[in-house]
Amino acid sequence: MRIRFPLRHVSHTQAPLGPPPDIMTLVAELIVVTGPPGAGKTTAARVLSGLFDHSALVAGDDFFAFIDQGYVAPWTREAARQNDVVIGAAAAGAGRLAAGGYTVVFDGVIGPWFLERFTAATGLGAVHYVMLLPAESVCVERVRSRVGHGFADIKAMRHMYRQFADADVAARHVLDSTGDVETVARRILSFVQEGAVLWSLRGEPSSSA
Repeated sequence: MRIRFPLRHVSHTQAPLGPPPDIMTLVAELIVVTGPPGAGKTTAARVLSGLFDHSALVAGDDFFAFIDQGYVAPWTREAARQNDVVIGAAAAGAGRLAAGGYTVVFDGVIGPWFLERFTAATGLGAVHYVMLLPAESVCVERVRSRVGHGFADIKAMRHMYRQFADADVAARHVLDSTGDVETVARRILSFVQEGAVLWSLRGEPSSSA
């Protein structure tokens, strides 16, 4: 059974994992599923998107493939400007789909340090933000064992894992994705419906919440 998820308003009393913004906020129809390589973003995002009647699955990595000449590995320091441009373009596209009435599931590496710029570029003002973060060993094993994937740099994976693990983000946005993908996707859906992982440009509570 697929789920219809209309626009609605939620208040801070509906969030079981910690208080969302302490203002009435229009729920954006854009769900960001992020985390380091090997966290299970792509598989969880695909299953989650399939739970809605009208959805769009946006893979952030696809936008990096548009760079024809002058590509820089996104996890390197030299890629800062490239990443800003590419992620901004991906956010704008995802936001336009959401504004058009689709529930958008965005699968990509959007760290908390980039969330404000990403959200602003969507034009929505608020997004649902879920960071998948299993144990580092789980991510390592997944990256090593997957076939046909363009990313296999374990050293870079460990670096990105530490960036996410050490990031200043409210605990309510973090989900251990060690379990089976169906369970993970449905937990994300539940958090979204409850307004528990909403992040708004108008205000975000302390990460100690």
